[in-house]
Amino acid sequence: MSVPYLVRVAEGPADREACFAVRKEVFVGEQCVPEELEYDAYDAGAVHVLAVREDGVPLGTGRLLHGEAAVAQTGADPSVGSLGRLAVAGAARGLGIGAALVRAIEDAARARGLAAVDLHAQTHALGFYERLGYEPYGPEYMEAGIAHRGMRRPL
Repeated sequence: MSVPYLVRVAEGPADREACFAVRKEVFVGEQCVPEELEYDAYDAGAVHVLAVREDGVPLGTGRLLHGEAAVAQTGADPSVGSLGRLAVAGAARGLGIGAALVRAIEDAARARGLAAVDLHAQTHALGFYERLGYEPYGPEYMEAGIAHRGMRRPL
């Protein structure tokens, strides 16, 4: 099955709400992450990317933290951005949307002069990120009740 879609940087309140709707479906609904943990102060300054179907239905999202917002996530290196909140709606999985979102976040990081992208991967997704060039580092740890590992990719 092929679904035509577009991945772009989210612009304006309607796009931001579309991003939050996908995150709510995936993280709060499917993975039982408490809503108060899913949305945070970093959302306001983050670069959000959005995948939408031709008819405007949101299919996926992710965000890039950069500058001061990323420092706490990346080991205090201001040249490294933090990819996070990557989510693809259940009905849209397996179409390459996740990889397209990661590449769009990397493009946004390059545009801001960043040297690498760091992320906290749920352990079941390590292979997905490894196929995109990310290398795991450090021990496994729990975040929102879900096992994660740090990963990084130089740009």
